[in-house]
Amino acid sequence: MSTAVQTRGPGAQAWLTLIVCEAKMVVRDTAGLVVPLLLPLLILVTSAQSAGDQVVADGLTVLEVYVLPLVLTMVLATIGIINMPSFLAYYRRAGILRRLSATPASPVMVLVAQVVVSVAQALVGLTLALAVAFLGFGAQRPVDLGAAVGVYLLAMTAMYAGGMIVAAVAPTPNSAVAIGLVTFFGLGALGGMFGGRSSLPEPLAVLGEWLPFGASVEALAAAWVGSPVEPAHLISLGVTTVAGVVTAALFFRWD
Repeated sequence: MSTAVQTRGPGAQAWLTLIVCEAKMVVRDTAGLVVPLLLPLLILVTSAQSAGDQVVADGLTVLEVYVLPLVLTMVLATIGIINMPSFLAYYRRAGILRRLSATPASPVMVLVAQVVVSVAQALVGLTLALAVAFLGFGAQRPVDLGAAVGVYLLAMTAMYAGGMIVAAVAPTPNSAVAIGLVTFFGLGALGGMFGGRSSLPEPLAVLGEWLPFGASVEALAAAWVGSPVEPAHLISLGVTTVAGVVTAALFFRWD
């Protein structure tokens, strides 16, 4: 008689254990934990008082129309483009992904666990920023709440996909941080992080609006005031997501 051996993948307990371990790694990385949460919060606090006094339209101020969309985009960009790629590059350099490939716990599990923890961190950043804005400075919620939630989720996907591009091309953890920082500040500068796109030359301002950082800020701002979200901004975020997935599939190395 032949005995059929059924190969079973990791169960729910294995997934939970890996996610908990990833969360502990993020918590122990003080800079990676604090910067994505406190840097956007610092910008919010230093800008909110004056921004909250400048009414733009329909009772909404610069705080809701510009500062909050910018701050929420920064939370996603720092976690997705800087933090997550550096962890994955470290795991590759340390041989963790290669060793996992020989076990039932495939390297894909590490990627999924890192994304889950990153999403949780982004939600903490979102909650902190909104709590400070609403309770501390009297900010109003988005007029189109459903559109704002949808845009935020799409922006999160796009930023994490951009991070996967960084993780795919960076050979070492240090290079992942360097590439991530340059990408973050480049996208942020073109997307209005240092004073608005109106201060940029017109070609750069147009380019910044099409790139994922600027597209996220503009789409969130539109949802906040209840205006239709421009299809171009959604297309930008969608293209970034697809580009990240394709790049990761083609170039990401597990060892």
